[in-house]
Amino acid sequence: MIRVLLVEDDLGLAGNILDYLELEDMVCDHAANGMAALHFQQTHRYQVIILDINLPQMNGLSVCEHIRNEGDDTPIIMLTARDKLEDKLVGFEKGADDYLIKPFAMAELVARVSALANRRSSQVNQLTFGNVILTVNPEVAMANGVAIKLSPTTYRLLKHLVRAGGECVSRATLVEAVWGEDAPESNALKVHIHHLRKALTQANANVQLLSRPNSGFYLSTEPAHG
Repeated sequence: MIRVLLVEDDLGLAGNILDYLELEDMVCDHAANGMAALHFQQTHRYQVIILDINLPQMNGLSVCEHIRNEGDDTPIIMLTARDKLEDKLVGFEKGADDYLIKPFAMAELVARVSALANRRSSQVNQLTFGNVILTVNPEVAMANGVAIKLSPTTYRLLKHLVRAGGECVSRATLVEAVWGEDAPESNALKVHIHHLRKALTQANANVQLLSRPNSGFYLSTEPAHG
């Protein structure tokens, strides 16, 4: 099930998009202005954000830039009536992943949402969880301004967990994300989990790497129970 945030102040168009996405078995929240969009983005996790440029309270370009500055790598499709190349380039500069000119066919919007739904945006160079900050290029992890000493493999592990935003990630998903098709011996993940926990502690990070029996691993800023 694909979860989408639609940010569109034209209520007639928004209603049509919502109805069409629901017919495609997508779950869609709607925000009619830029400030409401940021509230939804900060309190929910989405696979795609559909973002109109001309919005009240905060325009779509500012919303997109704010989302990227927070380290949110949710793919964003910009909707606009502006069809000049310069306008598109500004949208991409602010962090958009795709651009759709109004009017558009609903089938095309669905196709673009589906294409982006299982990806993360490459437009983000910084990810944050608690007081842990990761930069993607170069690959550096910091906590309170202090570097967290990580191997490239352990960095990839932390990056995937940070991108999960506190949600539990299965062992199989982590192995695929970190090593791809070159899956290592069975205890390799356990070793890197141990190193990552130690590194977070040594860096005085307020983030813990916790496990959930038969489910996987997740990050938390809350004290462990039990």
